[in-house]
Amino acid sequence: MLMKSGSSPAQLIYGPNGFRVMRPGDHVLCAVSGVAVPLEELRYWSVDFQEAYASADLATRRLLRE
Repeated sequence: MLMKSGSSPAQLIYGPNGFRVMRPGDHVLCAVSGVAVPLEELRYWSVDFQEAYASADLATRRLLRE
């Protein structure tokens, strides 16, 4: 997904039931693909690794890598 030039990444703390915004922004980067994920669309993350993922497939790939 293309982000506007004025957009900035958020810094989040990922918990088991949601996330907390530490630095405001409009997206995070997928830890596997590097794709920008808008916060409104963020559904997959790892509490243990404190990483966001763009899809369930990418989250699974990351977990299988460990």
